[in-house]
Amino acid sequence: MSTTTLVKDMSSPLVRIALECEKRPRGSKQVRLSREPSWNMYCNGRKCGDALLRACTDSDRHVLHTVRNVSVGAGVIPLVGDGRMGGELEGELMFFRANFERVIGNRDSEAFYMTNLDGTGGPELSIFLLRT
Repeated sequence: MSTTTLVKDMSSPLVRIALECEKRPRGSKQVRLSREPSWNMYCNGRKCGDALLRACTDSDRHVLHTVRNVSVGAGVIPLVGDGRMGGELEGELMFFRANFERVIGNRDSEAFYMTNLDGTGGPELSIFLLRT
């Protein structure tokens, strides 16, 4: 899902993202839900692509280091390549950081509900992990 599409969906009052993966055949070793390698992604009921589990890269670590002092908010980070990252990055990266409440249904379902700091209203963003 492109960032532009997600930002457009975030302008609606409620955004629900569901990541679904298939159950492994009976007798196969089950892995933790968050360690599943591939997912189908839905946003507000529409299929919008696939998601893959991947390892954190040096570029990811650089971004996390840059926003480490931001507790809640959204913004744009200018990305300019440096020697550490081989000079590959240029442009801007949009980021969104919030607090989430984690709810475990069972070993095949988890949900993350964005919490408002002021305690008003319900969650505006919900993320569901489902093994079906």
